[in-house]
Amino acid sequence: MARDREASQSPQQQYTVEELVAVNPYNPDILTDLENYVNEQVTNQTYSLDANLCLLRFYQFEPERMNIQIVARILIKALMAMPAPDFGLCLYLIPEQVQMEEQFKTLIVLSHYLETARFRQFWDEAAKHRSLLEVIPGFEQAIQAYAIHILSLTYQKVPRPVLAEAINLEGPALDKTLEYQVANCGWVLEKGHGRDQLIVLPRNEFNHPELKKNTEDSMPLDHVAGIFPILG
Repeated sequence: MARDREASQSPQQQYTVEELVAVNPYNPDILTDLENYVNEQVTNQTYSLDANLCLLRFYQFEPERMNIQIVARILIKALMAMPAPDFGLCLYLIPEQVQMEEQFKTLIVLSHYLETARFRQFWDEAAKHRSLLEVIPGFEQAIQAYAIHILSLTYQKVPRPVLAEAINLEGPALDKTLEYQVANCGWVLEKGHGRDQLIVLPRNEFNHPELKKNTEDSMPLDHVAGIFPILG
């Protein structure tokens, strides 16, 4: 009988954390698993918003079990997911008195700088809090990718100094990034040197509005065809 009971329990032990969240997100017994999973996300450079939100909800109901370091890591991973709105979703579940702690005030300021594309201010502020941010592998690269995403929506041609400021790179490091983007992402370097150089970014419906189809003014062909019998 004992063996049968163990056999019936063994499949449950094989569940991943995400499966546990999907099956029973309100089971407080998985809180420790969720905390360990946050650290796994940091170590393996993966990300699960659903699991992290589930943990923050548990902390709401059991604030005495809240791990401040884990909460900070969740928020930093959420920053790295921008332009997704994950940071705001996570912050909403964190009590206001916790948000007033210095490290969380810093993360909120950094989030504001990113949301408003004030990249110079972001990098300057981030430099003051390296001990908070550098423990998360891939943080700088994720923010650089976000900055490039924002520039690609804004510019047809971006001046080299603007790009350098946005991604916080200069000299050979910037040259290496440009080489990669030219080879893999369709960027084109116009003639010029140093600060006068312009980078042509791939065309999209945001930096070239003429590419955007005006869906409000257009009508599907089958709708148009249906009108003619009525008019006749």
